[in-house]
Amino acid sequence: MDVNDINVCVLRIEGTNNEQEIFESFKRLGSNPSFVHLNEFSSLEDYQCLMIPGGFSSGDYVRAGAIFSSRIKSMFWDELLQFVKDGYPVGGICNGFQVLVELGLLPGFSRNIGKVNACLAQNDSARFECRHSVLKHISSKKCAFTKLLPEGEKLVVPSAHAEGKLMLPDEKMYQRLEKNGQIVFKYCDQNGDIEAGYPWNPNGSPHNIAGICSEKGNVFGMMPHPERSFFSENENGHSGSTIFRSVIGYIGERF
Repeated sequence: MDVNDINVCVLRIEGTNNEQEIFESFKRLGSNPSFVHLNEFSSLEDYQCLMIPGGFSSGDYVRAGAIFSSRIKSMFWDELLQFVKDGYPVGGICNGFQVLVELGLLPGFSRNIGKVNACLAQNDSARFECRHSVLKHISSKKCAFTKLLPEGEKLVVPSAHAEGKLMLPDEKMYQRLEKNGQIVFKYCDQNGDIEAGYPWNPNGSPHNIAGICSEKGNVFGMMPHPERSFFSENENGHSGSTIFRSVIGYIGERF
């Protein structure tokens, strides 16, 4: 598929933000993003990618992302599941990551798609953390959103969240993520040390996890904001734009 034919649904509701930055990221690369408010949503039929932006959807009442995910389930859950099963990419950034976890699309173990088995809990600091984070790309083989980013590459990407601590039921599930190559980004220090703690890890997420993908690799969520670092290249020429170029390339090759 040619990049000019790739249509991206940037889904939003009251309280989301950063959708403009996501829209511009895809637009700069030649694809066709569209803002779609959930109240006006009709179908995923004409789209090859679904993006859920950051912010505080519905004020993050109940839990971060809970209301947005509940409304998605009530409106087009079966279609979304088929979209994912067909291999189309779905990305969630910050609040969007929280929504994907609330939907059960992440961690996204193949036998448990749609089962909620994780949460993004309150930061250990019990406050909103807003700073640039250093991320190390852990796996380059599976995730549709990072295929152009070499393994071990570092990116500096802004973080801005109050609930970013990825909590799983037990240590075995973290080990399963590692074994499956589903951990995409870890927080690290400026030297690439993934054992660095606060403030390099802004939320206290176990194993310094900053972003994960589904077992199949086409559903991806991360807490930091690559759309805010589109032009911030590292010494090897990679920036937040690499995330968007990767998923466009994935769609172009597969569909």
